[in-house]
Amino acid sequence: MTLFDLTGRTALITGASRGIGHSLAEALAAAGARVILNGRTRGTLEAAAARLVAVGAQADVAVFDVTQPDAVNAGIEAIERDLAPIDILVNNAGIQRRGPLDQFKDSDWRELMATNLDSVYYVSKAVARHMIPRGRGKIINIGSVQCELARPGIAPYTASKGAVKNLTKGMCADWARHGLQVNAIGPGYFDTPLNKALVEDPVFDEWLRKRTPAGRWGRLEDLHGAAVFLASSASDFVNGQTLFVDGGIVSVI
Repeated sequence: MTLFDLTGRTALITGASRGIGHSLAEALAAAGARVILNGRTRGTLEAAAARLVAVGAQADVAVFDVTQPDAVNAGIEAIERDLAPIDILVNNAGIQRRGPLDQFKDSDWRELMATNLDSVYYVSKAVARHMIPRGRGKIINIGSVQCELARPGIAPYTASKGAVKNLTKGMCADWARHGLQVNAIGPGYFDTPLNKALVEDPVFDEWLRKRTPAGRWGRLEDLHGAAVFLASSASDFVNGQTLFVDGGIVSVI
């Protein structure tokens, strides 16, 4: 089990004040990692960090906007200088905007791509510049079943997550030779604030339960094992992969 031990390692998680990001921070902390929670609102982040500290975790906060490259570069430099070298990066920050593609607002497209895709590029590049000289590092990008599938009303989101999957492969191609492992997790449909409207829609809820072989929504703890695996020495020869945690959705028609 020492393969999964994260003691002595530091993990930066973007979009970590709630939902999947906060849950992944809990999982990595429980495996022994020091976690650094990132977001744009200090008060929310500090409250989230306090919840982790209350159960024995070592947690810090790093407040910067992952869609702004200058802020990202400054934020990563500050972490490396003032807190600890980043051993693990989880690119979790993401948003959803729904609507018919022919009526989709250009401003919503730009905001969605900036948050879901550009941030992965900005933060990973800034962190990799420190990981590469050290010859080691783990980067975990949060994708989606929409890396592979589409449904009406979310074409831009699907485009962003498909790009995250291929960017993960590209990062592997460039950085594996330097000792970095870059992989992605593809969650299925999870009961999170991002999916609140879907969870509360009885028609969609019924469809989702029938469409998912496991017959239910994902629970946040369902992601914990995948995150610890990809962050740990257990995955040292796993690279460029997307691990779907989806109850079987992408495997069946």
